[in-house]
Amino acid sequence: MPFSIALAGKGGTGKTTVAGMLIKYMVKQGKTPILAVDADSNANLNEVLGLEVSDTLGNAREEMKKGKVPNGMTKDIFLSMRMEEAIAESDGFDLIVMGQPEGAGCYCAANTLLTGFLERLSGNYPYIVMDNEAGMEHISRLTTSNVNILLIVSDTSRRGLQAAGRIDKLARELNIGVDKSYLVINQAREAPSDKMLELVHTNGLELAGTIPEDEAVYRYDLEGRPTIQIPEDNPAMQAAFGIFGKLLS
Repeated sequence: MPFSIALAGKGGTGKTTVAGMLIKYMVKQGKTPILAVDADSNANLNEVLGLEVSDTLGNAREEMKKGKVPNGMTKDIFLSMRMEEAIAESDGFDLIVMGQPEGAGCYCAANTLLTGFLERLSGNYPYIVMDNEAGMEHISRLTTSNVNILLIVSDTSRRGLQAAGRIDKLARELNIGVDKSYLVINQAREAPSDKMLELVHTNGLELAGTIPEDEAVYRYDLEGRPTIQIPEDNPAMQAAFGIFGKLLS
């Protein structure tokens, strides 16, 4: 079984950027090959990683539903072929994108496709990094299951920390196979205050560390440049690498 890391958190906390930093760190450490999974309906992990995505699992599902399976080909073979085509390859990691949900907010069929496909791919990748949609929908639908580490990303706000606590609590209540969960505070302007640490403790979270707010991260995003290309001596990247080093040593 691959070593899997899932990221979750309230929208706007920068979890996709953190996912990119994590993949950069793992490639540097030789923890490859990695299967990066963008399970967020607002898919943009490819932009963080600097990859062009031409297809998604959602597209494969829609083609099958619309009867575009060639004559003489079973649906299983068609889906397998289309999903293989949806993999974007890079140096040390590949990326697969779930795509848009089915209908008005329904993710059931896409989740089933993703889960089955990941099971088939697991033998090819010793590491999986999954960037999940904001909030807790992915956990309640059991998209995030059987993971070694759940990284819950929050900003410094009370609402962000409370949302992180609810995500952690729900993951434990559903008993979905999360070995260990950690909180990462992102976009921090200063060291955690006593009040912030009290909120972390009250919500039952284990703080892995903080990543400072950084102008370069903001600028790369604004200019559409892959944030995975931010130099390693950047303060935010250094802080992220320090956190990942403790968790993956």
